[in-house]
Formats: sequence, C-alpha cells, structure tokens
Amino acid sequence: QRALHAIRKCRTKALGGHLDWCMNCKKLHLQFNSCRNRHCPTCQGHKQHQWVAARTQELLPVPYFHVVFTLPDHLNSVAIPYPKVLYKILFDSAWETLSAFGNNPKHLGAKLGMIAVLHTWGQNLQLHPHLHCIVPGGGVCEAGFWKKGTAKDDFLFSVEAMSDKFRGRFVSKLRKALPQLPQSLYDKLFKKEWVVYAKTPFGKPEHVIEYLGRYTHKIAISNHRILSIDKEKKKLTFSLKDYRKGGQKTTLTLSTKEFIRRFQLHILPKGFTRIRHYGFLSSSWKKEKLPLLQLQLRDKNLAYIITFATQEKSLHRCCPSCKKETLITLFTFDSRGPPKDYKKIIKDKLEYKH
Repeated sequence: QRALHAIRKCRTKALGGHLDWCMNCKKLHLQFNSCRNRHCPTCQGHKQHQWVAARTQELLPVPYFHVVFTLPDHLNSVAIPYPKVLYKILFDSAWETLSAFGNNPKHLGAKLGMIAVLHTWGQNLQLHPHLHCIVPGGGVCEAGFWKKGTAKDDFLFSVEAMSDKFRGRFVSKLRKALPQLPQSLYDKLFKKEWVVYAKTPFGKPEHVIEYLGRYTHKIAISNHRILSIDKEKKKLTFSLKDYRKGGQKTTLTLSTKEFIRRFQLHILPKGFTRIRHYGFLSSSWKKEKLPLLQLQLRDKNLAYIITFATQEKSLHRCCPSCKKETLITLFTFDSRGPPKDYKKIIKDKLEYKH
C-alpha cells in the first residue's frame, strides 16, 4: 500500500515541489517532487545512471556472459505469501550453483564473480520470478591471478548440468525454510525440467554497460508501454511482446483493478535487495583486489571506454529547455502549493544572485 500510494502521488501537487531557474537560458521551471520509490516507473533514471557509472569502473577486458535462472510457475503460489524467503533462496541457489562449478578444478578451479538482478514479471505482468546474471568469463585463482575459462561451449559450464544442480540446491533450501509445504509440490518440481539459460558472451565491454543500463533498474512496466486508459469503462491497454510467437508485438487490455493487482505482485518486501554482487565482484572483495586484477588485464581500449562512459552527464539538475546542467532551486513548497507572493520572492532572489 505504501508503494502504490507513493506512485500515485509521484510528481503531483500532493508531494509538494520546487521552482527552478536556469542560469543559462533564464527560464523558470515549476517541478513537482518525485516519490523516489524504487518501484516507480519515473524515479529510476538518476539512480540507474549512478549505478551504471560505478559498475563501469569495475569492468575487466574479458568476455562477459548473460545467464538467466528461472523458477517454474508451480512456485508462484509460494512466492505470493513468502516472497522474501523464496527470492533469497533463488539468489543463494544461483550463486552456489555457479560457484560449485567454478571452484571445481575439472571445470575452472577459480573464484567466480557475479552480478544478479531479480525480475519477477513477464511481459503480461503475471508473476514470473527469474534472475538476470552477468558473469565474467573466468575467475581468480588462489594466488590472485586471472584464470581464463577454457570451455568451448557458449558458456563456461554445461547449462544442462547447471540446471540439475540448481534444482537440487533450490529444493533442498526450500524444504528447510518452509517445511509446511506439501510433498505434492515437490513432486511437480522434480517432474518439470528446470532451465538455466546462457546467452552468447557480450561482444565488447560497452555492450555490458548497455545491458546494465537496460536491466538493472527496470520495473514491471514503463510508462511508454501504456497505450490508453478508458476511465469510463475502467479499462487499460498496454503493449507487450509475445515470446511464444517469436517476440511478436501485440496489445493486452485489462480492467484497471486487474492491472493494479498484477502490478502489485512485483512490489518487493521492504528492505529486500534486488541487485546483489558475489565472488570477486562483491563489495568486500573488490575494494582492494579488483584494481589489481584490472592492472593484470589492463587494456587501453577498455580504459578509454570507462573514461568516456563515466564522463556522460545524467539529466539530474539539467534544464528541460537548453539541456544544460545549470538549474538552481529558488524555493520549495509543500502540498499547499507555492506562496501567493512567489513572483516577488523570485525577483528578490534573482537580484541577490546577480
């Protein structure tokens, strides 16, 4: 309820606002405050830019893989009453699966790294929990040196073997965490094949950056996908891709009540972290040792890409008219709106600035 109320009030008079003035084009801009909720479609841009800039500094000149761990739909009935438990098990099982193969000398014999992002939705907004993971193509051996993956497949390890390992780890943890679940559920889980999907490696480091920007702070549905809202009939139409038909674009019309029901399925528990870092990309490891890895594998082209990417400016504090980062805030106001004598206040402040 807190999240939905915050999104409803976002950038409206209810949250108050501020009056900005551009020092370049001399225009005034009345802007209402954002709700800053992480599930809001309009409040992720600035945070996304900051996060991607930080991750860009950690890039290595090695292949990066995109791996997806998906849960069967039989677990949707568990995800609704126990989201925090189920999603934590999903994160833990995915990392334990990868690290088990990485630590094995037959496969790699090195410490892996992983960035995992939780998505809980499909294109039609139904519940579809899965992890998008970025995994560098190699690991760090005990001596602290980089060890390149030698597999000839599209990924470091066999995805079929990983699928079985992932299912075993997940079910084992689920039994311990929620012993009240019926045996019939586990029978269904073992009858169905679990899928770990691995895409071919990213071609260049800049492709990794592009991927991070698109997926990390994505929410269930963005504003541009909502095509129409019929207030009289209480209907809403949005666009989607039908992957059963090869990604064909189509539309779906729902009642407003059903749309909100589906949207709220993807509001995560308070304090739950949906982006996590593991292995040599974890916060405790990378502060001291990751820069040494970058020196070992230094690449002039990568250094240029990192410098260029981090120099890109965000749209925060940029003027909507001239697109320059020259906005200053003259005054703020609450839900009652700006003061009646705001023109005089503006004039006085501008004279003071000059």
